[in-house]
This record gives sequence, C-alpha cells and structure tokens, in this order.
Amino acid sequence: MHAIQSPRDGLAASASLPAPRPAAEADTGFAVVDVETTGLGRTDRVVSAGVYQLDAQGEVTGHWYTLVNPLRDPGPVWIHGLTADMLADAPTFPEIAGELADRLRGRVMVAHNALFDWNMISREFSRAGLRAPVEQRVCTMVLSRDLGLPLPNGKLASLAAHFGVQQQQAHNALDDARVLAEAFRPSLQLAREFGVPLPLTSCVAVTDLGEDSPARGSWSSSYRPSRKRPPCPYPNPGRWRDGTPLMQGMRVAITGDTATERELLEDRAIEAGLHIATSVSRLTSLLVTNEPDSWSGKARKAREHGTPVVGEDAFLQLLREVAPHPGVRSTDQ
Repeated sequence: MHAIQSPRDGLAASASLPAPRPAAEADTGFAVVDVETTGLGRTDRVVSAGVYQLDAQGEVTGHWYTLVNPLRDPGPVWIHGLTADMLADAPTFPEIAGELADRLRGRVMVAHNALFDWNMISREFSRAGLRAPVEQRVCTMVLSRDLGLPLPNGKLASLAAHFGVQQQQAHNALDDARVLAEAFRPSLQLAREFGVPLPLTSCVAVTDLGEDSPARGSWSSSYRPSRKRPPCPYPNPGRWRDGTPLMQGMRVAITGDTATERELLEDRAIEAGLHIATSVSRLTSLLVTNEPDSWSGKARKAREHGTPVVGEDAFLQLLREVAPHPGVRSTDQ
C-alpha cells in the first residue's frame, strides 16, 4: 500500500495503520451513499440508490444497489442514464425502504454534498410514513476542505483523482458510492493521523415534502438551479437582539438541516422583508441553525463574530411578526 501525503505539510504518513481514535468513534461504521434523482427540487424522487458499508477503519464490508421506480418522468436521462422503460418494473421506494434502512441503521452516513443526498432520502422515507434511521452524516466536500486537500473544485471526480481512484461510470449510484468509499478511507486515515475531527452533522428529518409531484413529462420545471433572489429593499438595521422582533432589512443566514424545505424557509423570510445572506460576516443580523455547534462554515463564522443564533422553530415564530424598518412610514406598508 502506498504512503499518503499529508495535505498540510507534505510529510509522508503510512496508510497501513490508522492513528488512535476517540472511544466514541471506535465502534461506529459508515454507510457511503449516493442517489440519483429526477431533479433537484423537493418534489423530485430517487431513481437509484447505492450504498457501500464500511467498518470503523474504512474497510468495505458490503455493498448494495437498486433501481427505484419514481412513478413519474425520470428527469435528466442524459445524466443518470435511466429511462422510463428501464425503471418501469423497478420497485418503488416504499418497497425498498426496509432494505435501505437496514444498510443505514447504526452507521454514520457519508456522501459527497451530503445535505442533498440526505434531503432526498429523508423525503422518500417521510413519504412512506417512515424516518430514515440516520443520526449523523459526514460530507466529504467539507472533510476535504478541512483536510486542506489541494483540489481544483468540489467535484467527486477531483477527489477521486487526488487519491488515484478510477471512476468507471459517473452518475451511476453504485459506482459513485464505490468511488467515494475508496476516497473516504484515505481521507479518514488522514483525519485521524493529523487530528482533524470528522465534520459530523446531526440529521434532521425533512417533513416539508412540497406539493404533489409533477405529472409525467413535466420534470423540467423542478430540475433547475437555485433562483436568483431580488435585492432586499430595506437597509440593514443591525443585529437581532434576543427578546425583540425581527426587523425588515435584517441579514439572515441559514445553515444545516431544516425540517422545512430551505427554499420555502427563504421565501417566507424574503416575503417578510428580510435579506437572505449566503455567508456570515460581522454584518449578519442572525444565523438560523438547528445545530449551532456544527462544522459548517456559517456556524464557524457566527461563533467568530458573535452573531446571534436561533433554531428553526424559534425563527418561524419570529417570522410571524416582523417589525417595519424604522425608515419606512406606516403608510408605505
């Protein structure tokens, strides 16, 4: 086995034995997951799922793959390669939910851009009247950043190339899960050797499923990039203070899992006259997160700047009564 280069100082470190690890992590296995979907929105569905099970050392102990009939148009066939005919006889998600749950239960879920995969899986379980048995996840995009890996971008292909892992069929759920599993093992070893904590994130089940899925053939409306938000018409009145209402123009950032679909949460904030910030700075009025001690960049910046933090439920309560901006006359409301 070849030596792994430290991303921090260039010193070679043996990959044969991982460094000692905290007792809390000792018996934890991992489930490396990839799902392909009909699109990117909250009404979109899973069309295939791949899982590689790893032990606590990152060694593969099993793998599993299934097609999933989304009961609608499969979406971007040119990306995942799965046509309606190929999926017609596949099981629906409720029919495979038990098998998938068995492969996730008791393990830390690992995925590349893990929030997306978790949201898709969580919604599918919710539609089936179940909860995905995942308590924590690790995003390999965040882990790569924390390790200081010299990657040109955040793509899985770049992470794979860095560790010499060969992709055989990009956007095939099983092969993407395999590639990620092979790249995660040396990442895990580097993290343990150089004392970089795994960016564990608590998983909050998504309960906002949106409206009924679009009819067959209308997938294109949901397969789209994030919408460009109009500028907030009110200047920033400053930071929010506990015990006071939100005020129009306040800069609000959101990070981590939310039970309410993120886009819907942002829409409600914008309708109330708030500014949705894509990052946290000293000018940010408030950070909304269900996990203030998380490893997300926004949560870290909030701690650095002393930005006020509230949970999702408290934020939804605050949105019920947002005060007018002091520079706006009541007749303008």
